[in-house]
Amino acid sequence: MSDGRTPLLVVVGPTASGKTALASLLSERLSGEVVSADSVQVYRHFDIGAGKPTAEELARAPHHLIDIADPLEPIEANVWAELAARKVEEIQARGRVPIVCGGTFLWVRALLFGLADAPRGDPEIRAEHKKQADMHGRESLYERLVLVDPKSAQRLHRNDFVRVSRALEVYELTKKPLSELQEQHGFRKPRYRAQLLTVDWEREAYEARLAKRVRRMVEEGLRREVQDLLGRGYAEARAMAAVGYRQVKEALESEGTSVSDEELIERVVRVTRVFARRQRTWLRDESMRRVPAAVLLAPDELTQLADDLGAWLSASTT
Repeated sequence: MSDGRTPLLVVVGPTASGKTALASLLSERLSGEVVSADSVQVYRHFDIGAGKPTAEELARAPHHLIDIADPLEPIEANVWAELAARKVEEIQARGRVPIVCGGTFLWVRALLFGLADAPRGDPEIRAEHKKQADMHGRESLYERLVLVDPKSAQRLHRNDFVRVSRALEVYELTKKPLSELQEQHGFRKPRYRAQLLTVDWEREAYEARLAKRVRRMVEEGLRREVQDLLGRGYAEARAMAAVGYRQVKEALESEGTSVSDEELIERVVRVTRVFARRQRTWLRDESMRRVPAAVLLAPDELTQLADDLGAWLSASTT
C-alpha cells in the first residue's frame, strides 16, 4: 500500500565501491537529493581522507549532512538519524527522491529501523575508557566486553574503540548487555519503504579500486591534511580514529616525516581492506535483509538500473 510518500533509495557498500558516484548518477536521473550517511564526512575539515563528494558530484546532485559539525562535537547514531529523517521529509515534500548514501551502516540501520532504548553517552565513562585504552591498549577494553557482553564482542573488532567503549558504557549504565537491548528492540519493521542498493565488484577489481583511491588521497595531500588537523587541536576528534586518518596520525606521531608515501599507502590499504570486510558483514545483518526490494548490482548495470528504479518509484507513489 502506498502512503503517498516517495520511497527511499539507500546506497551502501564498502569503502571505494563507488557509492557516491552511483548516488549522484541516480539523483541526476531520478530528480533526487543525496543524504550522506558517513560518520566522517559529517565533520568539517576532514576532507581528503573522508572521500567527500567532488565538485562534479556536488554539481550533479544536492548533498546533505556533509560538513555540518565541528570535529570535537560527537555525532551519535541517534542524532544523525533524527537529522536524516528531517532531511528525508523535506526532500519528499519537494516531490524529489531521497537517496541515502554512505558506509556507516549503524547510522543507516538507525534511520530505517530506529535504535534500541539505550542510555545517552556518559563523558566520564568514556574518558575512563580512553585512559584505560591509552595505558593498557584497546584490546583491554575488548576483553572486558567479552566478559559482560560476548554477543556484542563477537560482532565488533577488538580495535574498534568507539563501538567497544559504547557497548561497555551501556552495560555500566544499565547492567544489561547492549546486545540484549538490541534483541528486545528487534529491528523488525522498517520505518520507510526503501530499496537497498550496492555495487558488487570482483575481488581483484575491488582491491585495485581501493589501492587507487588510497594512492590518490595520499597524493592529494592526506599527510598535510592530518598535520593541519593535529595543529588545529583535533588529535582526539572521533573522526581522527577513522581508517586512513588513524594510520597517518600514528605514523606522524611515531615516525614524523620519515615514513614514505608508499609506506603510508600500504598501511592504509591493508587496514581498509579489513574494514571493508567488516562493512560487508553489515549487509548480511538480519535486520538489513528485511529492507524490501534489496538489489545487488554489477557495476555495468547502472543505466538499466536507473530506468528500472524510475519505473519502481512511479509505481510506489501511485
